[in-house]
Amino acid sequence: MREKGSQHSTWIWYPGDFEIWLGNRFNNRRTERGAMFPPFWKQDSHWPTVLFTKTIHLDEPETIAIATEGCFSLKIDGQLQFGMPSEYTVAAGDHLLELKVWNQASPPALYISGNTIHTDNTWLCTFEDKIWIDENGVAHGSGVYVPAGCWDFNTIGSKPSDFHLPCCRREPVASEKTDKGLLLDFGCETFGYVLLEGINGEGEISLYYGESREEALDPLHCETLDIMPPATYHGTNLRFDSKAFRYICLDIPPTFTVQHIGMDYEESNIMNCDRGEFLCNDKLLNRIWEVCAYTLDLTTREFFMDGIKRDRWTWSGDAIQSYQMNYYHRFDSECVKRTIRQLRGKDPVTAHINTIMDYTFYWFKSVTDYYQYTGDAAFVREIYPRMLTLMDYCLGRTNAEGMAEGQPDDWIFVDWVDFPMHKRGILCFEQILFCKALESMACCARICDDIPTAERFEEKSKDLFEKTRRLFWDESRGAFLHSLEDGQLNGMVTKFPNMFAIIYGYANEHEKATIKQQVMLNDDVPPITTPYMRYYELEALCMMGMQQKVLQEIRDYWGGMLREGATSFWEKYNPQERGTEHLAMYGRPYGKSLCHAWGASPLYLLGKYFLGVRPVKPGYKEFEIRPVLGDLRWMVGSVPIPHGEIQISMNTSTIKVKASHGHGYLYFSSTSIPQASFGQLEPIGENKYRLWIEDKEEYVIKYTNL
Repeated sequence: MREKGSQHSTWIWYPGDFEIWLGNRFNNRRTERGAMFPPFWKQDSHWPTVLFTKTIHLDEPETIAIATEGCFSLKIDGQLQFGMPSEYTVAAGDHLLELKVWNQASPPALYISGNTIHTDNTWLCTFEDKIWIDENGVAHGSGVYVPAGCWDFNTIGSKPSDFHLPCCRREPVASEKTDKGLLLDFGCETFGYVLLEGINGEGEISLYYGESREEALDPLHCETLDIMPPATYHGTNLRFDSKAFRYICLDIPPTFTVQHIGMDYEESNIMNCDRGEFLCNDKLLNRIWEVCAYTLDLTTREFFMDGIKRDRWTWSGDAIQSYQMNYYHRFDSECVKRTIRQLRGKDPVTAHINTIMDYTFYWFKSVTDYYQYTGDAAFVREIYPRMLTLMDYCLGRTNAEGMAEGQPDDWIFVDWVDFPMHKRGILCFEQILFCKALESMACCARICDDIPTAERFEEKSKDLFEKTRRLFWDESRGAFLHSLEDGQLNGMVTKFPNMFAIIYGYANEHEKATIKQQVMLNDDVPPITTPYMRYYELEALCMMGMQQKVLQEIRDYWGGMLREGATSFWEKYNPQERGTEHLAMYGRPYGKSLCHAWGASPLYLLGKYFLGVRPVKPGYKEFEIRPVLGDLRWMVGSVPIPHGEIQISMNTSTIKVKASHGHGYLYFSSTSIPQASFGQLEPIGENKYRLWIEDKEEYVIKYTNL
């Protein structure tokens, strides 16, 4: 993205409109057995008319090139100019440039290039929402102006509406003739456009896609397919719409010939982003990390999506996990912003994000997470007005006690569970998420210097959690109870509210200790069987110092999927299931997604709680490193940060750290008095030490592992 004051031009538009337009194209690509399957939530559109403006000073006349996506009018100092010129000479002096662009098909966009005049995010724009007409029919007002949106469309020919992801050719690794047709195996889960080249013959062509061999060979039940009507082909090439698959069954008449079958693998822009690394003495963990990285790469496209076969949609609860994994893998901050903008949409708010109350609460936290990892206050200021209106919607749907309670038109998701769990009434889990959303709202208000609003939301968050603790904490059971229904407490204990109370910092030391024993380590509490909530379960265990248990859980759970043949990680995994049971979900034999973003959580866990890196001040201006080996003999890795990376290596006697930017503390334990190549070691407790790390130096610490 172009920085403020850039001396280069880029295409600009009303902020968020490109993401909303692109998101509509993205979310409406889903098909099920050839039928279009659009999202079931409100889809907004871009503003069709946008006014772009900039005040300039010229010491001498300057000729500018003008390009727009849409029709436009040009005003100089309030005077309308003739026509829609592709070039215009601006006289020397101080001027106000105004260009109004109209485009119904795609977001109105503007590109201007001159010696000193360039379109970038220092331009302001409005959709003129504050115009009013007096009793004489005279228009007044000029709209609310905001900084223009932009990305990296930096040449006059790179129009935003032409955006598409790059592709590269891939070939099947094996083929087999079966009674259902020619079965092609591409070796692993993949995503892209199947190509049939040099087709000759007459008749019908059918393609059946499968994430598994069984799915591709089941034309009656496979989730996605392409069936071409009967036709005559003479050396024809066909390129089908993008699909997710490992296997393809091609059913064509025996008289047909096809010279070549391949695919265009669709790549995302992440290939140019910094890449985190993790390597250790455990080959299984290394393989798990690699497959997690591939899973996240596959589900990172124009936006962070959930699964590449079935939904292919942006879901806020899925996305916040993708963002967090991304901070330890690719650090693609642009995709994070695109997804946050697309999920939020426009005002007025008429429903929760994705219609799910918990997903709205996650959305608020995703903004503060983004700020903490990137330090990008400009984005917070951009999105803040939409945070306010979304929070107004949430507050307007609370009950008489100010607590979040699902309405009949709300989807209360929490998680897919294999046990009976009530989702109506007042859920403790939802109150904890709501507290964090209010806290996130207050944080962003302070970033935007809106102190009265920040104080109001801080008070609301505090009051809500005090009510939640009084209502749901059961001292005798050492847990937060599940829900209140019809005025009666449901005595059920689930992990969901309890682990989030730990993760979000709402449980005191006494409560954390009892939750650990009575809930997190209690086999009588219903287990979690989705990677979605295992993400949070294992994070809570790491925060309680149980990295060794978490390592084994990763080996057992994600290693279990690998033993079942996974080449990417799944939407759900139940180790008790066998064979094709692993493929079924939603009452369909192949309904489960075998490449799901939330399946890649070890990227985040290994980066944050084993390599131990996290920002303390926004944008890693200050960081902390708390490496933990667990039962590993050694590990090495790197974590991407906004201006470089932090490198860590550790074995049972030596720790090495180097940061290319920023500074912070290294925390570690040692049973002997450690020695450091630089800096002053500080004892901070029994066998505990810390060392201040400055950027660019490699610090080598000799210690003895506990």
